[in-house]
Amino acid sequence: MAEGYVAPGFERVREVFEAQLASDELGAGFAAVRDGQIVVDLWGGWADRARTRAWERDTLVPVYSTTKGVSALVLAMLHDAGDLDYDAPLAELWPEFGAQRKDRVTIRQTLAHQAGVPGFIEPIDPDLWLDPPACAEAIAALAPMWPPGSASGYHPMTWGYIAGEIARRASGRSLGSILRESICGPLGLDFWIGTRESEHARTPEMKKPSRGGDFGEITPPRKAAFFSKWSMPVRGSTQWRTIEIPSANGHGTALAVARLYEAYATGGLINGARVLSQESFDALTRRVWIGDDLVLPFKVDWRAGIIGNAFGFYGPNPEAFGHSGNGGSMGMGDPAAGVSAGYVMNAQSHHIMGDPRSLKLIDALYVCL
Repeated sequence: MAEGYVAPGFERVREVFEAQLASDELGAGFAAVRDGQIVVDLWGGWADRARTRAWERDTLVPVYSTTKGVSALVLAMLHDAGDLDYDAPLAELWPEFGAQRKDRVTIRQTLAHQAGVPGFIEPIDPDLWLDPPACAEAIAALAPMWPPGSASGYHPMTWGYIAGEIARRASGRSLGSILRESICGPLGLDFWIGTRESEHARTPEMKKPSRGGDFGEITPPRKAAFFSKWSMPVRGSTQWRTIEIPSANGHGTALAVARLYEAYATGGLINGARVLSQESFDALTRRVWIGDDLVLPFKVDWRAGIIGNAFGFYGPNPEAFGHSGNGGSMGMGDPAAGVSAGYVMNAQSHHIMGDPRSLKLIDALYVCL
C-alpha cells in the first residue's frame, strides 16, 4: 500500500501507483502540483533490495539526468541576473572551451547538446569524473565530434561539467550552492546537487535494470557518451554523492522534483514565489533544435537544457517541458494544464525515455485534471 496524500478527485493516481508498487516497483514516489497546490504526494515500497528498509516520505533518491532540468533553471536564474548571455559564445565566458574549433558555439547551443563533446573517445581514468575541475578542463580540450551547432547529440555526463563551469565562471558560486541558497533552502525543497554526507543515510539502494536500452548502431558519439568502460563514473559512493555533477547526481524526493519542475508549468513560479522572470523563462524554453539526435535513438525537441514535449514524452500537451533520468525518473511541467509532476524510484528499467511506469502515472493524472 502507498502512503501519502491525494486530493479529492485524484484517487485514480493512487490506484495506479499502488498497482505498480505491487508489480513493477521496489520503492518509488510520485507527486504532482496543480496551480500551486499539491494534489498528489505518494510513496511506498522498499529502500533496499533485501526489502528490510521501508521507503519513507524523505527517502532521498538519485534522479540522474532528471537533474538537468533543475540545473537549467539555475542557469536561467543567472541569465535573469545578467550574469550570462545564452547567445554569446561559450568561449567568451570560458576561453579554454574554445579549443579545437569550439570557439563559436553559443551557451544556448551548448546547453542544447550541440557542442559536439558527448564524451571521451580516447580512454580516461573513470575517476576523472569525480574531480569536476579537472574533468571540465579535459572536456574543454576535446575536439568536437561534429561541427558545433550543426546537430544535437545528447551529452549525458559532460553537459553537467560544462553547466557547472558556466555557473562558476558567471557567478563565482557553484551551481549546487546557488540551487541550495536561492531556491531549495528558502522554499524548503529537499533536492540536492552535491548532497551533504549527513543526508546520505536517507538514500536508497538502486536495483540495476536486467538489460540495457536499445540505442541501435553504436556510432562513435554513442560510444563516447555511453558505451565505453570510462563513459561514466562509479556511482553510489560517498564521494559521488557529495561532489556536484549537475547532469547526473541530483538527489531528491518526488515532491521536490514536482515543485522544481513547477517552474516549467508556471512561467517561473515555485509555490507562488517567482524564481525566474517571464523573459528569462522564455529564453530558457525557446526551441534550439528539433529532430534526430546523434546519441539518443529518436527525435528530440531541445531547449536550453530542458526538453520540449513535441514528441509526447511528458503528457498530452506539446507545450509541456520535462527531462528523464537513467532508469526511469522524470520531472515535467505543463503550462497548458498548470500541472507539474515528479517520479522517482530505485528499480531501474531499460527504457531510455518514457518509462511505462511514469507514463501510466501521468496518464492517470491527466484523467483526473
